[in-house]
Amino acid sequence: MRIVLGAILTLILAGCVTTNETVFTNKEVPDVALKRRVELARAYIGQGNWENAKRNLKLAADIDPNNAEVYEAFALVYQSTGEFEAAESNFRKALVLDKSLSRARNNFAAFLFGQQRFAEAEVELELVVRDTLYSGRPQAFTNLGLCRARLGKIEPAIEALERALTMELRNPLALLTLAQLYLEQRDYLNGQSYYSSYRKLVRTQPAAGLWTGIRLAKALQLQDEQASLELALQNLYPDSPEAKAMREQRTVQRPNGVGSSN
Repeated sequence: MRIVLGAILTLILAGCVTTNETVFTNKEVPDVALKRRVELARAYIGQGNWENAKRNLKLAADIDPNNAEVYEAFALVYQSTGEFEAAESNFRKALVLDKSLSRARNNFAAFLFGQQRFAEAEVELELVVRDTLYSGRPQAFTNLGLCRARLGKIEPAIEALERALTMELRNPLALLTLAQLYLEQRDYLNGQSYYSSYRKLVRTQPAAGLWTGIRLAKALQLQDEQASLELALQNLYPDSPEAKAMREQRTVQRPNGVGSSN
């Protein structure tokens, strides 16, 4: 089963924070200075400015060496720069310092998913979704569904993704993944229902979305829709694995001996 899964987490960064460091004064209250340094570091992370992010995090750690958010932010930096051992170490330190920091746990699960450690990611996400006050809970349920799908736990994956949709109806990743899962289960009507909802939310489908729609349309004998989606896949993503699979499928289905007398 080939289910194309995107990145399972958008890092929660302080987008409204600028990188103006002139706000700091020598008389800054330590708690305020700590908060501002972490916010500034997260803004630098959002810009891909790793050195300035680390510099501000080191200053924050000098103020409070036991602050979980500092180590979570360090982990994000190291994850982004490919220093995976340092990233994991800092994620784990953050969660030891504050087990209730669901954002850090969700980010750690994303890290584990990226390392293809799906079973470990599932464990972390099961803890995240129990936090009913966590604002990222719909995304966490989506992430949990993706992990379970990768582990071959299809029914639990569907359950988690449908939970995500009860909290956030406009969730393209959950909708597409459900369409893919139902397609693989040969439940084409449910698959088409989720796929139709997905199409309404996206202006331009990725190759994975078009290929899912093609296979559903073929199974339901929706020939016009199938032809339209095939044309879009060939024109938009001619070199994609999905376009290659579509062409191979056509070759397999072409009758043998066409043009010969028999």
